[in-house]
Amino acid sequence: MDVRNFTSVEQMEEEAKNLKERAAAAGAETWEDRKKAQTPQCKFGEDGICCRICSMGPCRITPKAPRGICGADAHAIAGRNYLRMVAGGTAAHSDHGREICHTLHATRPDGHYQIKDPAKLLRLANEWGVKTEGRDIYDIAHEVAEIGLMEYGKPFGTQRFLTRATEERQKLWHELGIAPRAIDREIATAMHMTHMGNTADAEALVRQALRTGMADGWGGSMMGTEMTDILFGTPQPRETEGDLGVLDKDMVNIIVHGHDPAMSEMIVLASEDKDLIEYARSKGAKGINVCGLCCTANEVTMRHGVKMAGNFLQQENAILTGMVEMIAVDVQCIFPSIGPLSECFHTKFITTSPIARIPNSEYVEFHPETAREKGRELVRAAIDNFERRDPAKIYEPKKKQGARVGYSCEAIIKELDGVTNSYVDVRGTYKPLIDCIKAGVLRGAVAIVGCNNPKVRPDYSHIEIMKELIKNDIIVVTTGCSAQAAAKAGLMKPEAKELCGAGLKRVCELVGIPPVLHMGSCVDISRIMLLVNDVCKQWGIRCDQLPAVGCAPEWMSEKAVAIANYVVSTGIDVYLGIEPQVKGSAQMMELITEGTRKLTGGGFIINTDPHVLVQKMIDGIEKKRAALGI
Repeated sequence: MDVRNFTSVEQMEEEAKNLKERAAAAGAETWEDRKKAQTPQCKFGEDGICCRICSMGPCRITPKAPRGICGADAHAIAGRNYLRMVAGGTAAHSDHGREICHTLHATRPDGHYQIKDPAKLLRLANEWGVKTEGRDIYDIAHEVAEIGLMEYGKPFGTQRFLTRATEERQKLWHELGIAPRAIDREIATAMHMTHMGNTADAEALVRQALRTGMADGWGGSMMGTEMTDILFGTPQPRETEGDLGVLDKDMVNIIVHGHDPAMSEMIVLASEDKDLIEYARSKGAKGINVCGLCCTANEVTMRHGVKMAGNFLQQENAILTGMVEMIAVDVQCIFPSIGPLSECFHTKFITTSPIARIPNSEYVEFHPETAREKGRELVRAAIDNFERRDPAKIYEPKKKQGARVGYSCEAIIKELDGVTNSYVDVRGTYKPLIDCIKAGVLRGAVAIVGCNNPKVRPDYSHIEIMKELIKNDIIVVTTGCSAQAAAKAGLMKPEAKELCGAGLKRVCELVGIPPVLHMGSCVDISRIMLLVNDVCKQWGIRCDQLPAVGCAPEWMSEKAVAIANYVVSTGIDVYLGIEPQVKGSAQMMELITEGTRKLTGGGFIINTDPHVLVQKMIDGIEKKRAALGI
């Protein structure tokens, strides 16, 4: 194996250092500068024992003052703060899903948004009892969208998608009282519970965190994934590239960044219009190069092959190349620093959502009735900006890696069907995968997800953990910024099989897959939940028995806390490389590590050393294998 075929974290850091020097020369600051200015960070905040929920405070817990003014102790304060993080994360993901439902409701046969996967729409319609026979596909879509929107505020019942889970999970959720009702109700309940004068019992707060997280993963996020596939197409494997080297000095470079694909789809389509390509050439460019950052990148790469410029902590670096004509953003994970930074260069900074209004940006709101024209207007504006480049400020990154993306659940089954043609009874199932795990050819699976975080070396934990897992015959599925870390390192290309143990390498060769499978954006962790549940159904085991775990080695957002809670509720252990902000309460630490495991079969395992964390994962998987007798 030639390691030169892959990119090391050290090489990534060297490129980042060069761009940091460009920032200093331009008089601009970066997240590294701001992190240094924030050091040391507040210990009370890190431990979760600072309360500012009412104006009697803020209160902080110390040995001298073990209770706040109202009498809340460390366990109540840490528990309330924790639940509010889950509510914030659930609100973000679920509002994303809501907007996609509205977009589906706005589809028309001659409209700017159309249905790209009618088969998936019909399957969902049948699942929800919507009449389909003899009806126009768009009438069906509008009724499905309305039912989806009702999941956010319906007065009775629980989330419809819960019926997709195993019978054992459904029964357990109802017995524990954590089956989520209306999505908005769980968020409102969480906020009400944590209002001054309400719940001060840590265990009750953790149970509501599980329920609120479930409203995300088995509600809003799953809604976002399903409706996005119907609108823009269910992903299938395709080739792309990742890292800042995808920016092209001779092209008009447009970055799309954020999470909601409604805007980015229009920009991608507009960039393919022949008249705009010719217009770019008339300005001296060879063409138009749309690239992505964060989860918007994941959305457009798995449906169009759009190249991924990088993940969360690279958003400033993209602008520092001096080659980005426009960065157009939608929602979530967008640095406000992009505003003043873009003014140090020629980059146009465009915000497109009322949810994410940022100073020093130009606001262009997208609506279904005018989305295509707005996409064209933005592409044309980026082309006009090409001539404003300052050649003295251009830095051309060279590093990029090939990647294969787009492994939806449907795509994984299709790949498995490709090697089971003579076994009709297993086609359309995960049984070939199950057989590999039973036989020990694959020891298990790990879902590695989440952001990168300035608290640690960016991307280092993601990449080191992935390499160690595949070396030990453990297949990896990944979403979000973690997927882009894998892409930059070269771990999502088929050649990465050379880094695998003999068993996983054989599977990669036989099925024709890389050892790290790209499953989409952060809302698409709902795909992983469906994968887990369907494997367990077909195997005939409980979710908490499956030799599979989740890992968020560098998580940073409230969304990550919501995700972790719905994964744990599904019975899957979650390994964290960043400590949750509850350390000031021994009771809360016990509840999220061991307490939830007694309830759901899943809990948190926390270690900030990635090498220790990955060994704990391997040991956990082997323990599950031993319990199954395989």
